[in-house]
Amino acid sequence: MPFIIGTAGHIDHGKTSLVKALTGQDTDRLKEEKERGISIELGFAHLDLPDGTRAGVVDVPGHERFIRTMLAGAHGMDLVLVTIAADDGVMPQTVEHLDILHLLGVTRAIFVITKTDLATAARVAEVEGQIQRLAAGTKLAGSPVVPFSFTTGDGRERILEEVSRAVRLIDRGPPSGYFRLPVDRVFVLQGHGVVVTGTALQGEINAGDRVRRLPGGELLRIRSLQVHGQPVPSATWGQRVALNLSGPQRTSLERGDMLCDERLTTTTDRFDASLAVRPTATVIANHLRVRIHMGTAERFGKLVVLGLHDSVAPGDSTYCQIVLAKPLPVLRGDHFIVRDEAAQRTLGGGTVLHPSARAHRRSDARLMTRLQVLESGEPAAVAELFLDDHDEFALPISSICQFLNVRVEDAVERLRGAAGIRAIRVDGDELFTTERKWNEMKERLVAALRAFHAAHPLEQGEDVEELRDRLMPSAGARLFRAFVETLETDHAVARAANLLRLTAHRVSLDDEDRRTAEQITRLLGVNPVAPADVAQIAREAGIDRTRIVQVLRVLEREHAVVRVAPDLYFLPDTVEDVKRIVREELSDRPDITPAMFRDRLGITRKHAIPLLEYLDAAGVTLRIRGRRTVRSVRLWPDQRAAPKSESG
Repeated sequence: MPFIIGTAGHIDHGKTSLVKALTGQDTDRLKEEKERGISIELGFAHLDLPDGTRAGVVDVPGHERFIRTMLAGAHGMDLVLVTIAADDGVMPQTVEHLDILHLLGVTRAIFVITKTDLATAARVAEVEGQIQRLAAGTKLAGSPVVPFSFTTGDGRERILEEVSRAVRLIDRGPPSGYFRLPVDRVFVLQGHGVVVTGTALQGEINAGDRVRRLPGGELLRIRSLQVHGQPVPSATWGQRVALNLSGPQRTSLERGDMLCDERLTTTTDRFDASLAVRPTATVIANHLRVRIHMGTAERFGKLVVLGLHDSVAPGDSTYCQIVLAKPLPVLRGDHFIVRDEAAQRTLGGGTVLHPSARAHRRSDARLMTRLQVLESGEPAAVAELFLDDHDEFALPISSICQFLNVRVEDAVERLRGAAGIRAIRVDGDELFTTERKWNEMKERLVAALRAFHAAHPLEQGEDVEELRDRLMPSAGARLFRAFVETLETDHAVARAANLLRLTAHRVSLDDEDRRTAEQITRLLGVNPVAPADVAQIAREAGIDRTRIVQVLRVLEREHAVVRVAPDLYFLPDTVEDVKRIVREELSDRPDITPAMFRDRLGITRKHAIPLLEYLDAAGVTLRIRGRRTVRSVRLWPDQRAAPKSESG
């Protein structure tokens, strides 16, 4: 199991000297660091323990001006060596560093009292008491305290024993989710190109894989990998990793970027979180402007206190929403630190609950309950809440696993059989929604059809696409079709071609409509081969055109009329007479022209052309390259194709 050991403590309290004593490696690599005798940048080494375990070591600067750099190195620490100089004792940065470690969730530490060769035994005991009081109430309370002198070497073996013991006690499985590595260094290596380093938070990566840079979204190829300066074919969570990348120039990557599995794509500028405020901080007011540190990134932002209170007192905890000035790649469970806008002090820290939250209203009575569900971490309940609150009716598993911060296979396993979640099969793919959303959409669809039937009792049903545009405008046609097909299987609705109706709906003409139907058939029979069109029927009957069309559609379904063109209907007997005339009188003609057909029936082109196109579609005649003949084999009316327009 990989481990990261970090340092913490006030400036000039011996962090870098301690690392050198344990590892033999000097982590101060910059000329300015050696000249000034202080750490300015993050330093890296590795420690080989007696049992053969090799741990990565991250040495952080201790000066208050470099807290931003310290925070960039503090994420991912499994064990921290907190140094307190025997002559100085606990100092301001000792306190702030310890608060940061506590807020980031670090649970194992070894407190090292350094420079013991400069202090009496009584002074060392006094400093040990300061340490115990400092750690009380934090996750690091009760950690071992070891006196150490870099000059004499006293205490080195004891520190190594405590490190080995702490490492043996660390028992954790691999973090869920895909590979993520916050970038802490970027440089160009002669002959190799761009190299980035960082501590892998989760997942695994192989040489040759592609990684995504967030923010930005660019895909980069990994040429090679190193762990502790050694080439490796793959790297995993909890390791210090160097990645040689192909693609960007140095200026396109920087500390604060995230390199991650290409399946991770989202960033956010707003997230919900639980927040703990330092006991030594000032009161945090609602809408306070702050700096947010997450991974190796820093962002300006605004802290919104959620709930009924307008502020948070020192030492208290609350739910909050962080609104960032620029987006960050954020996932559930990520830790963050809050500092004041001027970067003078650490205010608190927390854990991300909802990485892509909306702005909330104080009047939202369900907000606290939802946040409590998110904090509970129960996967099915969290996924149900996420799906329920999302604008989309249903989401693919890729979106859900990013929200839960788990792999696809883990997300599917957690959703299977969950009482409040429903899977929808869409052409081989699987989408997920909630039972509440499903039932609500079903009720809306049924209500929409009920209203449509009431307004249009003579219509067989409403067009499926028009329903989708009204009810699920952002859903694809495939998803809505799968939804409708399930409702059909459950006998909630019925469909005929592209028309959807309630199963109980039947089109029938009332007495008034029957009288209208009689008027229509009478008018169509006045001149059967040249009947009135829809507009003429409406005028002569003195009835609204829309009503005439509705009655005609019912008559068409009852086979009482035949629609020859969009606004032209014939009586069935007339159509059959026309077919008979064509077959009996014109079948021996090599070419049936519109003029010949028009003259035989004694009609105008207004009726002749639509009738001929109807006969083509019905399979009575065959038109090829402008010439028309009688077919020898008749096709039935239900085999009609849409007629092509004829100009002459």
